[in-house]
Amino acid sequence: MRTFVAAAVLLTCLPLAPQAADAEETNPCNDCHEVDLARFESTPHGSTQCLECHVGADERKHKRGLDPVDCGGCHAEIVAEQAMSVHGVDGERYSESMELPSCASCHGDTHTMTAITDPSSPMNERRQGEACGTCHGSGQLAPAGVRTIRPIEAYTASVHAAEVAQGHHGASCSDCHTAHSPLQARDPKSSIHRLNVPATCGTCHVEITALFERSIHGLAVARGISESPVCTDCHGEHRILGVRADGSPVSATNIPLQTCGPCHADVGLNEKFGLADDQVLSYNDSFHGLAARGGSQRVANCASCHGVHSILPSTDTASHIHPDNLATTCGQCHVGAGQRFSIGPVHVLAEKTPNIVAHWIRLIYIPLIWVTVIGMLLHNLLDLFKKTRTYSLWRRRPPANCTIKERMSPAFRIAHGVAAASFIVLVFTGFALKYPESWWAGLVQFMDGELRGDFHRVAAVGLIGACFFHFGHLAVSARARSQIAAFIPKSDDFREFTHRIAYNLGRRSDPPAPVRVGYVEKVEYWAALWGTFVTAITGLVLWFENFTLAWLPGWVPEAATVLHFLEAILAALAIAIWHFYFVIFDPAVYPMDMTWLTGKPPFARAQERGEVDCQDPTEQQDN
Repeated sequence: MRTFVAAAVLLTCLPLAPQAADAEETNPCNDCHEVDLARFESTPHGSTQCLECHVGADERKHKRGLDPVDCGGCHAEIVAEQAMSVHGVDGERYSESMELPSCASCHGDTHTMTAITDPSSPMNERRQGEACGTCHGSGQLAPAGVRTIRPIEAYTASVHAAEVAQGHHGASCSDCHTAHSPLQARDPKSSIHRLNVPATCGTCHVEITALFERSIHGLAVARGISESPVCTDCHGEHRILGVRADGSPVSATNIPLQTCGPCHADVGLNEKFGLADDQVLSYNDSFHGLAARGGSQRVANCASCHGVHSILPSTDTASHIHPDNLATTCGQCHVGAGQRFSIGPVHVLAEKTPNIVAHWIRLIYIPLIWVTVIGMLLHNLLDLFKKTRTYSLWRRRPPANCTIKERMSPAFRIAHGVAAASFIVLVFTGFALKYPESWWAGLVQFMDGELRGDFHRVAAVGLIGACFFHFGHLAVSARARSQIAAFIPKSDDFREFTHRIAYNLGRRSDPPAPVRVGYVEKVEYWAALWGTFVTAITGLVLWFENFTLAWLPGWVPEAATVLHFLEAILAALAIAIWHFYFVIFDPAVYPMDMTWLTGKPPFARAQERGEVDCQDPTEQQDN
């Protein structure tokens, strides 16, 4: 049995030569054993005599070989301690085939051994990772029975290793696992048993540990509740990164889902300890949660409100979320919280405690979106089927004696171009902010949530600017006003609509009479103005949230969020289904109506609107 552990394997643990160089002439061991006496003298065992370690070597004259060196002769306490660790009896119990390390395996050959304070020592904190990595390293075969979970590779990337590499004091392997008595994590006596982890980390992080021990989590750990989180649950075990590192579980963007989320979204834990089950869900759907999911490092996360290590229940007067302290906590970001404006309920799911205004917006808009989208699809499909059967109409080229009237002046085209470009950016960035894990958000991975938000706001300014440019153009141009006057809805629009539907269904043989501005264009124009107005107003309410919170009723932010989102869905679908059909997929203009660029529509579309001037050939000859 290998109960000797380190002592049985330590053949080279202690010296073979005398301390002084002049002893070489009197020590009979030197006749056969060549040892660098000068180097040996500088080792921790430099004053030790050969026979102090190799007991009986002078009497037996090596006829039956030397007995293993017993380091326990001098280091009895350390050897006994190691014997009961995972490198000793505990390791043998775990796996009989495991090759256990000896003293020399860790400290090096006895005759050249150096103190652990020496940078050349394998046990110096700068080299411990390399030494322990012989068995626990990644990318190499480990001795039988050693569970390799790549701890060294993970540790090398940590802040602890970085501090050690720079010559500062940082946690090395032995600081957490102990030098000679490492035990398995499930052993209650182990320094890395989860209930002992705070004390282990506390040897360096004294102040932080004191805060943690007074927190709701620390008190639970002290009572032996193993489900309560400890340092390693939040920060990781070996790959502990800085707070601002992207991959750190305690970075601002990762705290809600990777750190706090796994426990506070766990149904079993919530039921066992009587915790609310909607905390994570409500945060993720909030403004803060969406921004955090999009990669924002500045938005409030769990730790911003509840604290980092000193997390206390809301009933504790020292808690960040105690009613008396909420103004200070929220005031870190929203100046005037609790003074200029009241602090509303937090962690609220809309379906549980609905905002009445937001509720009515949903009640109106969601059916409206369905009816509008289905109606547009049916209308356009009927139009498409009819025109594909009469393709000769839209394939015709304008005769030489016909000219097409200009439909959009340069000023109209400028306003349209800016509005179109802004709208596309708004839709893309807006839905990427709402659904940060979506595939389209992944197309711009180089943009974090804050940069997407910046692009969204710039595009919003562009769209609002295009509207003001349009209104300014109308104010100074009588011709522009006369053109827009034709967009005013009239009763003839309904007759044109019913005529068009009957014609597309085959109930009428003749298409509607040509009109310069029909119901299709009027629907587009007024819907665009309405959508821009609604999204602009609600967007500004959300953009300048401190002003909103200070001067507007408490229901406004949530109602504005709901209205902004639903109107954006309606606008995006209307453009994709209604507008894109009539400017791209309509057989009368396919592959595209270039009016937005040239100012003049295709011949077939111009005929539909009566925008073609044709001269009699005889008149041309007379001229």
